[in-house]
Amino acid sequence: MSDERLQAPGEKFVAPAPDPSVPAPRRGGLGYRAIKRAFDVVFSGVVCLVGLVPSLLLCAAIRLDSPGPAIFRQERVGLGGKKIGIFKFRSMVADAHEHPERYMTPEQLDTWRREQKLDNDPRITRVGRFLRNSSLDEIPQFLNVLLGDLSVIGPRPVTESETYEFGESRDEFLSVKPGITGWWQVTERNDATWANGDRQLLELFYVRHASLALDARIFFRTFRAMGRGM
Repeated sequence: MSDERLQAPGEKFVAPAPDPSVPAPRRGGLGYRAIKRAFDVVFSGVVCLVGLVPSLLLCAAIRLDSPGPAIFRQERVGLGGKKIGIFKFRSMVADAHEHPERYMTPEQLDTWRREQKLDNDPRITRVGRFLRNSSLDEIPQFLNVLLGDLSVIGPRPVTESETYEFGESRDEFLSVKPGITGWWQVTERNDATWANGDRQLLELFYVRHASLALDARIFFRTFRAMGRGM
């Protein structure tokens, strides 16, 4: 994907037209989608079985570290704009989303409201920091994969307001089921933001080239990223 910037900060995002000359896999068809769903079910089923006891231990550690439920549900937008609820281990204080102003400076609050992520977020608990660094907070999302709301690999699940960051490419972005891990997460996650347009470009790159070859590349990069986090 080209590194050329297509917008200045504050401008409405405009996606480039699909370029067949880009050295990337062609988007898969019906066979790819069938294989992808089979992999999602088998892999997620194995993760849920193997991770059952460790997950129970993590739930106990979360509850001991800070008051509140161990697992919470976030509303996101799935395939075709359908509203979905994704599960995660709680890595923040229980009222982190209801009252972020209790923990953030005004500058941090502005950044979080736009990007939905923040470096050194003061709401993260001690156990939560470990969960995030190791990506273990994502484990409950494999239940969403079994339910059919997510894939193992796909664009990051986003909020309703974030879908409009794609401008006229919103419907294109929503044409692919979101995933637990994806191209944005394993490439320029820290530097690619909505504001500079790089986040949209990375997500649309995956949408336009979703295939077994690209999924395999993301899958193995994810394990390398998890290893560095821990």
